[in-house]
Amino acid sequence: MSGKATRAQIVKEADRLFYEQGFEHTSFSDIADVVGISRGNFYYHFKTKDEILDAVIALRVANTQKMLQTWEQEGAHPADRIRSFIRILVTNRTKIMRYGCPVGTLCAELAKLDHAMQDNAAGLFTLFRTWLVRQFEALGRPEDADRLAMHLLARSQGIAALANAFHDEDFIEREVEAMCGWLAGYTQPEAYDAAPGQH
Repeated sequence: MSGKATRAQIVKEADRLFYEQGFEHTSFSDIADVVGISRGNFYYHFKTKDEILDAVIALRVANTQKMLQTWEQEGAHPADRIRSFIRILVTNRTKIMRYGCPVGTLCAELAKLDHAMQDNAAGLFTLFRTWLVRQFEALGRPEDADRLAMHLLARSQGIAALANAFHDEDFIEREVEAMCGWLAGYTQPEAYDAAPGQH
């Protein structure tokens, strides 16, 4: 395996382990063992755990941007694109029930640790927020696009947290359908003046 490929594999496995075990509870040895390299080879690529965290966040940002671009290309209507965001809870339900939301859990852990990179991790939420704002603006809601985007982000995070706590797949599916119903109200002109909690 080339040096570039080894580094990429380290970041990929660190990303998975940080999600499944948490950043604080994942050691250099854990990552090196999974990748199958010596500690010396590991330190050649990363000197500190924070360097790995920085690379993991960069990977998640790149993957999120790619996913959002795919939704843009595949969704003919902004409501279709927003539904892609909503339905990710169903697509990833097995992992969410076991480990929670990968963005939410990392942000919460880094905040508890008062880690210097907590703002970097929160940038993942900003990517979703900015993207959702654009979709709601395209739906004809420029005056409250950010409010609607934050409402949707908050609701999806709450669903992920409760799904992780109760391991309830039916709950995820019911809530996703309810959010899709809420969104449908914003495609109808007569519903445009209603607040998020009124759908």
